[in-house]
Amino acid sequence: MASTSGNSLSSEGPCTKQGEADVSDSQVILMNSEMAVRTIKSADAAAMSAEDVTYALGADLHHGLTHEEAAQRRKIHGHNDFEINEDEPLWRKYLGQFKDPLIMLLLASAFISVCMRQFDDAVSITVAIIIVVTVAFVQEYRSEKSLEELTKLMPPSCHCVRQGKLDDFLARDLVPGDTVHLSVGDRVPADVRLFEAIDLQIDESSFTGETEPSTKFTFPQKLASDTGVANKRNIAFMGTLVRCGRGKGIVIGTGENSEFGEIFKMMQGEEAPKTPLQKNMGLLGKQLSFYSFCIIGLIMLLGWLQGRKMLDMFTVGVSLAVAAIPEGLPIVVTVTLALGVMRMAKRNAIVKKLPIVETLGCVNVICSDKTGTLTKNEMTVTSVVTADGIIAEVTGVGYNSEGLVYVEGAEADPHLHGSIWQIAEVGCLCNNAEIRTEQLLGQPTEGALVAFGMKLGIFKVQSHYKRLDEIPFSSEKKWMAVKCAPRNMEKLPEEYFMKGAIEQVLQQCVTYNSRGTAIPLTEKQLAEYYHTAQLMGRAGLRVLGMARGPALGKLTFVGMVGIIDPPRPGVAESIRTLQGGGVHIKMVTGDSEDTAVAIGSRLGLYAHGSQAMSGEEIEKMDIRELSNRIHSVSVFYRTSPRHKLKIVKAVQANGDIVCMTGDGVNDAVALKTADIGVAMGKVGTDVCKEAADMILVDDDFFTIMSAIEEGKSIFYNIKNFVRFQLSTSIAALSLIALSTMSGLPNPLNAMQILWINIIMDGPPAQSLGVEPVDKDVVRKPPRSIKDSIINKSLLGNVLMSAIIIVSGTLWVFHREMLDNIITPRDTTMTFTCFVFFDMFNALSSRSQTKSIFKIGLFTNRVFLYAVGGSIIGQLLVIYFPPLQRVFQTEALRFEDIILLVTLTSTVFIASEVKKLILNVQSKPYDQVKIDEFNYV
Repeated sequence: MASTSGNSLSSEGPCTKQGEADVSDSQVILMNSEMAVRTIKSADAAAMSAEDVTYALGADLHHGLTHEEAAQRRKIHGHNDFEINEDEPLWRKYLGQFKDPLIMLLLASAFISVCMRQFDDAVSITVAIIIVVTVAFVQEYRSEKSLEELTKLMPPSCHCVRQGKLDDFLARDLVPGDTVHLSVGDRVPADVRLFEAIDLQIDESSFTGETEPSTKFTFPQKLASDTGVANKRNIAFMGTLVRCGRGKGIVIGTGENSEFGEIFKMMQGEEAPKTPLQKNMGLLGKQLSFYSFCIIGLIMLLGWLQGRKMLDMFTVGVSLAVAAIPEGLPIVVTVTLALGVMRMAKRNAIVKKLPIVETLGCVNVICSDKTGTLTKNEMTVTSVVTADGIIAEVTGVGYNSEGLVYVEGAEADPHLHGSIWQIAEVGCLCNNAEIRTEQLLGQPTEGALVAFGMKLGIFKVQSHYKRLDEIPFSSEKKWMAVKCAPRNMEKLPEEYFMKGAIEQVLQQCVTYNSRGTAIPLTEKQLAEYYHTAQLMGRAGLRVLGMARGPALGKLTFVGMVGIIDPPRPGVAESIRTLQGGGVHIKMVTGDSEDTAVAIGSRLGLYAHGSQAMSGEEIEKMDIRELSNRIHSVSVFYRTSPRHKLKIVKAVQANGDIVCMTGDGVNDAVALKTADIGVAMGKVGTDVCKEAADMILVDDDFFTIMSAIEEGKSIFYNIKNFVRFQLSTSIAALSLIALSTMSGLPNPLNAMQILWINIIMDGPPAQSLGVEPVDKDVVRKPPRSIKDSIINKSLLGNVLMSAIIIVSGTLWVFHREMLDNIITPRDTTMTFTCFVFFDMFNALSSRSQTKSIFKIGLFTNRVFLYAVGGSIIGQLLVIYFPPLQRVFQTEALRFEDIILLVTLTSTVFIASEVKKLILNVQSKPYDQVKIDEFNYV
């Protein structure tokens, strides 16, 4: 243990003269002010003695800093946390929503309307803009607030010595030079150079991916400059977890100056890519703008050539712009995504940005971290082989007693299979771990042995023995032994119990147990044991041998256990479902090849013909070489954060949409770079959650399945809306354009156009965005990133609907104007005809491929309410006197309504007939494609 530094003011004696004290104080304050600005890199601190680190930081190991010194250092180094984002004012965030191209296009239309004194149109467009911007802002603000509630930046408290007293306070108040105490279960609050370590073992899996904790010591290490975290054995790193023992250390780095912070800085340097929906909406906005203004320009030119007034033609042009631009598009897209976010929140997933849910529907590659994501990060005994040849399987996972031991399909019997109980007894006695309410205090491997004993009902066997001596485990010996004597049984001899690597344990044995009898070991018997252990190792199990006897070197071998970090429940089923939907899963881990391949095989990721690739191989390749080979690789082992980032970029180089899941610090950079980053909410580190686009609150890999379902459903719902909205807009544009070119009066006045574009298209369109998930759509392969929302099929449906609507509406208009005099009845019939066409068009737009009678007329109640409300609104416009004056309408007869309903239903009938024909034609082809896909 390091001695106390002599730099503390508390070392001044009480009899020091005032003048001398003043000089001493000023010297110390000057020295401390210089040292207060220092932090020490972990590699440098590892090579220094604890005393040198203490001197360099101007600290005191045992008395700690004073509150004044800590406050001074905090002004220099800041709080022990991360500046994720500068606090942007809410008003600036709100104004940032106006950068969307569709919003800017709507603003331009509103400005033109104001210039033309068409204030009704300007107000309607402005209201639409405010709705779009407000909904987007509120939803993203709520998502951020939900994230803040989930994410806890830094451990909430720590044990620190200040002014000679051990105190508990917020870890964010730590500064370099503070002395911290660590005990079992503590989350390390900062990078700490240890000066005391008593059986201290720290779980660094969030950095390294390794399940086994790292054993810590205090003496200096000479390390290479590029040495990783795992080799710095005298440093405790921020965010890691104390699994065993206790320790003390001096803080050498806080916040962004820690190893944790270095990963954070790397993450900040990676720019997040735009989502497919953002790209599609941007392209659609540009296309609508271009085509609309081209048509408007052509109409204005034709009017000028016809000798019409330019001002009149410009007024027509503005009206056409209002009709052509689908104001509801950004509204419905935002609302649809917001509803997706809310549904995901109910499924224990927090989505940080609205378009992320839709992007999951495009994901065709998932790069998943193993430890803590695909597996539970809990060691579990799964196989037992006794010295006399009994083979047992152990069920249940976690640090609890849930599970049974089976031999040849039947539950193990203590009378018939007593050798199994002997193995469990050795495992529990040669052990320093405890399990309290399913919480492990100690090493995961020893916890697995205690849990195994709990399943056999002998976990309290330690109370029957008194431990006399212990030979602790070391990486050199690879075994641990304890010497025990039975309590209250003085006649029974003292006995050694040993566990460790099978080769090392067998070297200490001269006999093996066979049904309670010690039989001399032979070379043949040894070869069988080694062969069995080799087979278990190839299966990804960590093999531990067990022995007992009167003295070391004279032990009796009782058998071996196989331990594994088990997969999370339901992960294998989720992987199979995702693979069946065309999603490739790749496991990325820091584990050895045998363990990685074995876990991959258990999860269905690694099969005959699959390849595994090491981090060393990745290091030797550039992005292009790796991208050429990556399709055939399903398991990556011995990887570092740099390798994981390279894997993600190689997958993206092939044009794939990548989802990266993880929970550790080592995943953060790859999470930020991937198209979708998914973090675990329970065990995920803070920097990991910040890097991710989505956080799984319950750490359930199956939730990704729900997200992909939601993403695919959302995209098809948006396509349904786009079909409805564009067919309506094109119909309105064509109707006004044709009447203008024909020299006819306008069939719809400004308020009627306003009603159609804003009020009528809003509720039905938004209800299309909440159409229930179509299970057949979910089973389709991921959508290509290159697929546009508007394709040939959608455009065909849009044009068909628009032609029917325009033809029917013009026929009614022509029929009513046979007397060549335009009256309120003429425009009312034309207006109502267009609106009813709109309602039937919305009904047919609920699905692009399925009949309304197959998906169910009442499955989307929101749609029924929206259409019903719109029809009631239209009837009020026709029959309510105040609205008649505003919209210049008059009451229609009952037979007029019957005629209009019969006529306007043709757009629905035509769509249903087309779907039926396409479904009949596509069935054989689809069956062939499905069969081919299942064999891939």
